[in-house]
Amino acid sequence: MTAPVLRVEDLSVEFATREGTVRAVRGVGLEVHAGRTLAVLGESGSGKSVTAQTIMGLLDMPPARITSGSIVYDGTDLVTADERTRMRVNGEGVAMVFQDALSALNPVYTVGHQLGELLRVRRKLSSSAARAKAVELMERVRIPAAASRVDDYPHQFSGGMRQRIMIALAVALDPRVLIADEPTTALDVTVQAQIMQLLKELQHENGMGLVLITHDLGVVAEVADDVVVMYAGRIVERGTAEELFERPAHPYTRGLLRSMPRPDREDDELWAIPGAPPSPVHAPGGCAFHPRCDTAIERCRSDRPVLVPVAPGRASACHLRQEVFDASA
Repeated sequence: MTAPVLRVEDLSVEFATREGTVRAVRGVGLEVHAGRTLAVLGESGSGKSVTAQTIMGLLDMPPARITSGSIVYDGTDLVTADERTRMRVNGEGVAMVFQDALSALNPVYTVGHQLGELLRVRRKLSSSAARAKAVELMERVRIPAAASRVDDYPHQFSGGMRQRIMIALAVALDPRVLIADEPTTALDVTVQAQIMQLLKELQHENGMGLVLITHDLGVVAEVADDVVVMYAGRIVERGTAEELFERPAHPYTRGLLRSMPRPDREDDELWAIPGAPPSPVHAPGGCAFHPRCDTAIERCRSDRPVLVPVAPGRASACHLRQEVFDASA
């Protein structure tokens, strides 16, 4: 495999709150390769979105604080880069599609103005050229009658159409890496499929790396090449999507897969992981998953497992990783 376009190493992020220090991301490392889709999977509160926002430079001031790690794009560490370098990379190097398109879009400006403003500032286009390019971008993301809708406001579009406009903004400068944070949240199943198909088509056009942040196992199975599974701010398992779905090597991943409805298991009762994710302020000692794990041993309560290989291209942070991996065969 070629060198990654984006590499994150040992990234830790915390927030200062009245209740105490929230350690949202703890030693996360991941790689994004050109033309491949990396899914970041986990329940709400696992640190997925905080990781993405940190990569984009959105959490570089109090109450957030990066306590360790590097985010390397094209040989430049974005954690220590100056503001000018960060501004150049954002949009052209790495771009992001946010979860709530209605909140991310400015309600007092037309979508054409918002698309055009980006192009006027970053590409130095004239107003007329920027408007024409805005229409072209809307057509690129399959907005019907784009030329007549370029002067509409965000609230005049459906949820699926607003998400397409967010995608148009994200790909306007042809980034090498696109981060999509829960891009299909609150959309119906048909629109979800259309949005994911659109992202794959755009990825195919320019070979960009795609980071898909989600808790939807069905979406992961459909589009992902590689997967990292996060729990309580840490990566607990990594591998290719095909191998991870076939043979999970961590009890948390196994639990997620067991809770997924499957047409080939019609007689099985739908299973759920007991309990809830731990508080990021008062995380349990040892393995953070041990209070919910049905295979936990005494060591899990005191010693935190580290992410180590279990097979070529596979890694798991579990004291019983080999047993879990072998039992899944």
